[in-house]
Amino acid sequence: MSDTKQTIINWYPGHMAKARRQMQDDMKIIDVVVELVDARIPYSSKNPDIDALAQGKARVILLNKADMADPAVTALWKAYYEGKGFVVAAINARSGNGLKAVNDCIMTACKEKIERDRRRGIQNRPLRAMIVGIPNVGKSTFINSFAGKAVAKTGNKPGVTKGKQWIRLNKNVELLDTPGILWPKFESAEIGQRIAWIGSINDQILVTTEMAEKLLCFLADRYKGMISEHFGIDEDVSGAEHPGAELLSRIAVRRGCLKKGGEFDLERAAAIVVDEFRNVKIGLVSLERPDDIA
Repeated sequence: MSDTKQTIINWYPGHMAKARRQMQDDMKIIDVVVELVDARIPYSSKNPDIDALAQGKARVILLNKADMADPAVTALWKAYYEGKGFVVAAINARSGNGLKAVNDCIMTACKEKIERDRRRGIQNRPLRAMIVGIPNVGKSTFINSFAGKAVAKTGNKPGVTKGKQWIRLNKNVELLDTPGILWPKFESAEIGQRIAWIGSINDQILVTTEMAEKLLCFLADRYKGMISEHFGIDEDVSGAEHPGAELLSRIAVRRGCLKKGGEFDLERAAAIVVDEFRNVKIGLVSLERPDDIA
């Protein structure tokens, strides 16, 4: 089920280009790169620039916000990335679920380096881990939870972390936090759309109604019955010229989204859809699966 043609969304403000250059310089003193991705979009939220920057480094992928995603699909993604040589864990940084495994993941990823140091007589030197991830993926919340104290600023707007800071976690690991960066050009409209859905692109540059309509089409296709159950509407729009717009109109009616004069307020209805999706009120949803990537 689809509506109008996809618009490619790109958002790459100047501070991200600067942060990328800094990250490239810092990579020289790093032992392991710990990349946080959003468990709802583990492919689309994985910055391809990081693979280029981190060549030759040990790698860990943390599927953060796993409590918001479809557990069966998260298991598929874990196996997918492990098959590509990454050490992987599914976590929920906000609740702390899964964080106990992270230290072991870092040690496992750095096993060869630790062994190399031991042969040279170097012992107990902390591993230096760089934390990377796109905006709003939960890096600061992860660091605060993992370190056990509020050491990094947190916020629900993309781009809160601006500078870099070292955080000593324990005798084994030091973390270098970095600002969230995207990449200059998304390879497809679908990737930009998924990143927008989870809130990693500034909402002010987006058309909320278009975003909500496409999200509703996706849910109706992949999670049949979820829209009906949550919003109390008939989600069958077969035959409608614009299925997403029709679903959004029905939600506007159901939620009483009206302007003066009785006209439906589709902007307000769209904001409700996006907000309730992001706050997991609609249900546990994964926006992509490994077999989508091909």
